[in-house]
Amino acid sequence: MIASSSNSHIKRIQKLMKNARFRRQEQAFIVEGWKMADEALVRGLVKSLYLSERAEGEYTKRQQSGKPAPTDGSVPVHIVSDRCFRDMADTINPQGILAEVSMPRYDREQILSSRRAALLCLEDIQDPGNLGTIMRTAEGAGMTALVLSKGCVDLFNPKVVRSTMGALFRVPYLVCDDMSTEVERLKQEGFVIYAAHLSAERDYTDEHYADRAAVLIGNEAGGLSDAVSGRADTLLKIPMEGELESLNAAVSAALFMYELYRSRKNVLQ
Repeated sequence: MIASSSNSHIKRIQKLMKNARFRRQEQAFIVEGWKMADEALVRGLVKSLYLSERAEGEYTKRQQSGKPAPTDGSVPVHIVSDRCFRDMADTINPQGILAEVSMPRYDREQILSSRRAALLCLEDIQDPGNLGTIMRTAEGAGMTALVLSKGCVDLFNPKVVRSTMGALFRVPYLVCDDMSTEVERLKQEGFVIYAAHLSAERDYTDEHYADRAAVLIGNEAGGLSDAVSGRADTLLKIPMEGELESLNAAVSAALFMYELYRSRKNVLQ
């Protein structure tokens, strides 16, 4: 049993929790709770599991009932004292299980191969809750993938991971060095680019979206940069009453994604 906060395993977990550069270097991140651990286990992404003393019995029951809980020794399982587990966890009331998980890997060419691929491109989204909510909504709206600029908050930040509610394992993603360059590349690959923009003249519900479509959503404070919005094929706005200047980035993204979903569903019918 791990009973010291100075243990090397605990220090590694804490570093993966707090340090985005270390996560990228190790290509690993941390998930907490039974649901997220299950999601990672069934995909074979778990590198090691950590259980608190009080959660050990629950884990044994899961092994016996056939729930995701490897019994072949392929995943190291470490038991941690309840006190030390609280030091490891990022949540206030931890469930007693966390896992070190390998980052999912995706092939760009395979993701974009569909003739009806639908992408959401995010430029410099900063709020972890927004990014997690956007990814969760992207799954519900049937988006093909997310494209993130390198200026976005780290997708594997613990707050982002929790707020995806498991969608992190089910929605493909790509990270690009420069969004304006990525937009040009997407256009060459047959995508029509739509940008959410306050200065647009047309509403987002008035558009007939192309089969291969990419929607651009900008930073919470400043929206899209001129370099990126200037490369879009079409600027579209969300109509607003009252004195509002803009909507939350996650709300704006949700409206566009579900309008794209609605328009495509109608075409198929």
